[in-house]
Amino acid sequence: MDIRQLTYFVTLAETANFTRAAERLNIAQPALSVAIKKLEGQLELPLFYRNERKVVLTHEGETLLTHARLILQQVKDANIAMAELKGLEKGEVRLGLPSMLGSYYFPEILMGFKSRYPNLKLTIVEAGTQSIRRMLLNGELDLGIIHNSDVPEQLETEHLLRSQMVAVVSKDSELAQQESITFSEFFKHELVMFKEGYFHREFIDSVCLQYGFEPHIAFETNLLQMILKIVRNDFAITALLEMVTEHEKDVVAVPFTDRIDLEIAIAWRKNGYLSIADRAFMEFLKSTTNN
Repeated sequence: MDIRQLTYFVTLAETANFTRAAERLNIAQPALSVAIKKLEGQLELPLFYRNERKVVLTHEGETLLTHARLILQQVKDANIAMAELKGLEKGEVRLGLPSMLGSYYFPEILMGFKSRYPNLKLTIVEAGTQSIRRMLLNGELDLGIIHNSDVPEQLETEHLLRSQMVAVVSKDSELAQQESITFSEFFKHELVMFKEGYFHREFIDSVCLQYGFEPHIAFETNLLQMILKIVRNDFAITALLEMVTEHEKDVVAVPFTDRIDLEIAIAWRKNGYLSIADRAFMEFLKSTTNN
């Protein structure tokens, strides 16, 4: 039993006439008759009652018809899916990523996507939330990972994950023994921070604005590994997503007394065109995200 035989069988069942079925299939009537007899012979079951003008399904034929239609629909769906994937033979996904997520959350996702679609090009732009928003609006990026807060109305977003913002200190710091830290205590220490425009800096700036703190920023850099090295050597403390500390030695995460959770989202322009490659990446990303 093959797809061609099932197609012939379903067409004959629907038309109830060999002549009309042969016309629909664009084959000769004798060829259709031979194919149906061959199928019945393979199954060792009668599928139709035959008379001069009309054929009627037997009970066995009715049972097969249900399965045959399902099989042919699945084959059709598979062909449609494969046709869509032809658009992924070539293409590019331009993605904006913040440093922390690019270093700790996305590498395996990007490699998994590339393994599934090896002919696609992934262009990754490392930037802060504000820059990514601007590049999305300017059409320089197709997709961007941003802090889902104060998003411009021209952008669409979809929730990706939620992560706690924590103070990060050296394992040798006296703060490493604390169960939590207040904002007041945090801002008494020298800080190493990302430059303005990154969501973790936005968090710090918003807390300062809300409570009237004056931060003591001793180091300012967009190099995440430099920030971590400064913290490890106990020259300053910082605030990062908790996921960073799960992968780094000699640094300790200290939750803030007033817990802060940041919602991270994938964003794109509302009226912008998303290619098949972009949509495939979004679906792949959602399928691998559980937070």
